[in-house]
Amino acid sequence: MNFKRFTAVVKARNIEFFRDKSSLGWSLAFPVLLLVVLSFVFSGDGKAAYKIGVLNLTQVDSSFIKTKHIDFIDYSDIELAKTKLSQHSIDMLIDFEQRQYWVNQDSPNGYLVEKIFQSNYQDFEQLSTQGRKIRYVDWVLPGVLGMNMMFSCLFGVGYVIVRYRKNAVLKRLKATPLTALEFVSAQLVSRTIIVMTTSTIIYIGCNFFFDFYMLGSYFDLFLVGLLGAFSLITLGLVVASRSKSEELIGGLLNLASWPMMMLSGVWFSLEGAPDSIKAFADILPLTHLVAGARKIITEGATLADISYHLAVMAVMSAVFLALGAYLFNWNTER
Repeated sequence: MNFKRFTAVVKARNIEFFRDKSSLGWSLAFPVLLLVVLSFVFSGDGKAAYKIGVLNLTQVDSSFIKTKHIDFIDYSDIELAKTKLSQHSIDMLIDFEQRQYWVNQDSPNGYLVEKIFQSNYQDFEQLSTQGRKIRYVDWVLPGVLGMNMMFSCLFGVGYVIVRYRKNAVLKRLKATPLTALEFVSAQLVSRTIIVMTTSTIIYIGCNFFFDFYMLGSYFDLFLVGLLGAFSLITLGLVVASRSKSEELIGGLLNLASWPMMMLSGVWFSLEGAPDSIKAFADILPLTHLVAGARKIITEGATLADISYHLAVMAVMSAVFLALGAYLFNWNTER
């Protein structure tokens, strides 16, 4: 690895991006417009059904948990469940073993669900909690920013490398002492700088208008975004390592991005999803980026609390970078 050659490629790619005003403008405008639209569309409660948290749900034998039109969420951590209740993420929390339940006094849904529950059980002790409600725009923020990062990472790297390859830029670079690892690493660092800069500007700008909910550390949130960007960019490098046409790379990048859009918790929670869906989502880098960021924002989690997500993204980044450098092809010959 020659540092001088590496930094030259990073600098050249950054200048190329920031000189392209249309790409830069769209990267900044798209997530802002999306957040504005979502804040109006989901300005109400944002729930399609009632949600009740149940401590150790798998051990509960009660006909109440078969009630239609109510989603029952299993929790083993009572403090986490209380936090969800205080944030209006669930409408009620029940502990069947201790014969008690919690409701949020500020939640209209909680009031209605309590009446339904009391029609089945009268001998439970009522406990209450209060807290600032998480708006849908607060909850969806990590997903929107993560989705924007995903598109910027995958398509920003994939199309650029294919364009370089098709226009014989890579063929010229091959004649220089630049190695594949240096070129791929330079693309990784350059795109990371671009993605993190634009994402930070977007977050700060939107926070001024929306006053986002935040319980954790901004520094921890930045580190999660940084590691998530690494994993997504390196995935884009693998996809583009041998692609030689815009049509092919477009299809491959869509194949990689659409499952992440639908199954990585961008738009809806996977808490009640089947285990097979959760297992598939667990192999997607965007899942860990969104989950880690959301825990920091809505639960005040630390880096130690989300160490699993960080470890998975770190492993993915290392594997994808190694594969991208190994499979990388300079030429345009088919």
